[in-house]
Amino acid sequence: MDRTRIFVVEDQPQLLKNLLKVLSTFEELELVGSSQEGEAAVEDIVRVRPHLVLLDLELPGINGIQVTQKVKRQAPEVEILILTSFDDEQKVYEAIQAGASGYLVKRVGPEKIRAGIQEVMGGGTVLEPIIARRFWNYFQSVQAKPATPEKKADNPWKLTPTEFEVLRYVAKGLSNAEVGQVMTLERRTVRTHLSHIYRKMGVNSHVEAVVMALREGVVDL
Repeated sequence: MDRTRIFVVEDQPQLLKNLLKVLSTFEELELVGSSQEGEAAVEDIVRVRPHLVLLDLELPGINGIQVTQKVKRQAPEVEILILTSFDDEQKVYEAIQAGASGYLVKRVGPEKIRAGIQEVMGGGTVLEPIIARRFWNYFQSVQAKPATPEKKADNPWKLTPTEFEVLRYVAKGLSNAEVGQVMTLERRTVRTHLSHIYRKMGVNSHVEAVVMALREGVVDL
């Protein structure tokens, strides 16, 4: 089995050392580089083309949000998982808008990071439940349109009832695996439903789908 190529960006030397040590114990992962500074990280990531970047938000020079923007412009296939000590709604919102596929706070353990990498590489999005709730509440407060009963009854994308249910669960921050458990579906079946949802909605990720559904007022949190 091909291993997932990981690049790590963290400005604190000891944290970076600890993270690299932990990740090196997971046989399905291959560490292909690391950086402690934003601009250098962008250059290395674009050159190395890892599958996924674990990225701190607070960096010297350009920050993690700007790194995400630059990487996504130059290497859009690279997945980015934000790993930071900050759980501020504004930073989460900006990171997701920039193209990040998920967000974990640094206090989570190694297995949670491992699971987050697996989720993103499986086509999912990672948001810790508390952060997910805050993020979507923040989004609704600054951008989403108020929902009306008439609007919520609409099905502008011709989603099936099952697809709508999957969409509602991912809006609450559930991972693909968790959606499968709740709906008694295999994980690959959830991914299939999500691919149909993305195609019908004209989006490429959980986040884009949920943001659009919130904007149109067709999901509740």
